Amino acid sequence: MDRHPEWLHDAYRKSIRKIGAVSKKIGAGFPHVCLNGDYNCEDASFWTSGFWGGLLWLAFRETKEESLRELAEQIEQQLNVPLHDFYDIHHDVGFMYLPTAVANYRRTGNEASRRSGLIAASHLAGRFNLKGQFIRAWTDRVDPNSTGWAIIDCLMNLPLLFWAAQEDRDPRFRHIAVAHADTVLKHFVREDWTVPHIVSFDPETGEKIENLGGQGLGPDSAWSRGQAWAIYGFAIAARETGKREYATAAKNIANYFLSHLPEDRVPYWDFRTADKDKFVRDSTASACTASGLLELSALLDDETEQAFYDECALDILKGLYDNYADFSDRQDAILTKGTVSYPVNKHVNVPIIYGDYYFVEALAKLHGHPGLF
Repeated sequence: MDRHPEWLHDAYRKSIRKIGAVSKKIGAGFPHVCLNGDYNCEDASFWTSGFWGGLLWLAFRETKEESLRELAEQIEQQLNVPLHDFYDIHHDVGFMYLPTAVANYRRTGNEASRRSGLIAASHLAGRFNLKGQFIRAWTDRVDPNSTGWAIIDCLMNLPLLFWAAQEDRDPRFRHIAVAHADTVLKHFVREDWTVPHIVSFDPETGEKIENLGGQGLGPDSAWSRGQAWAIYGFAIAARETGKREYATAAKNIANYFLSHLPEDRVPYWDFRTADKDKFVRDSTASACTASGLLELSALLDDETEQAFYDECALDILKGLYDNYADFSDRQDAILTKGTVSYPVNKHVNVPIIYGDYYFVEALAKLHGHPGLF
């Protein structure tokens, strides 16, 4: 497959153009889901609060339009409130501060942004359970029973720790990231290379208790976005450590994901869902996987493997472009049919901000730019 087909350039141009257009409407907000054409706005402490800022930085990098940078920096300033308040901070600080504060610092050298990134990394490191060797998910405000819970999503927060270890010349951050990734490898990854959403540990002894379904079908299911987090997260861990077992996990989880995709390349919300529920899709899982596959491909020495995962990423992006992308002004979002949580009927088959983010990030990678994670 041509690495630079015309549709790819068209998708990237239109995405960047749309970010600029809707920026005038969304401003320095915190969109999550797009309902009836309009993105909502969450609090700054909400876990998706960094993705719109990330999209603004991706677009600014391409266009050099100052209004985009200004909005991204206004978002970052608002994110300093939960960062210093502490009580509403949770494990998803990587999702919040990598595409905002850290992206700003990497591009501009802004010292205040560097400080925010390091404070966020310190908060994340402080959630490490020494006995269980995992980073705790959520807080008692979300679920009072979650003290011993770790979730697959948190692999995507680890690059904040890897960055902090290099930036602050302090290996403690890296040690925690590696310990958590090793725990995921040991306690999440099954023999068939699928992963659950949540694993519950005894927070006092560190012993594994059970898998929990979370946003998936059940404890033994294969929630599609969870598989996407695992693919991308293990690829990043391999990139940052050189550990082959992480790359192997990323490849095998990717192979499962790819071999179970429907024809249009967007998975059902859970790969093990019943036929009656296969109308529920999750385009965000495909977008995240596409960006993760490009990250994985860059790590591999075998040219045949590189070409395979590159082509798979392009194939997924083409499916999204053909069937799920909306570049018009009818809605704020780019991608349609993402799903937050089907088990509780929360935001089913609607556009979601992180779907847009990972779609544009993957397109940007294919245009020669690095991702923000």
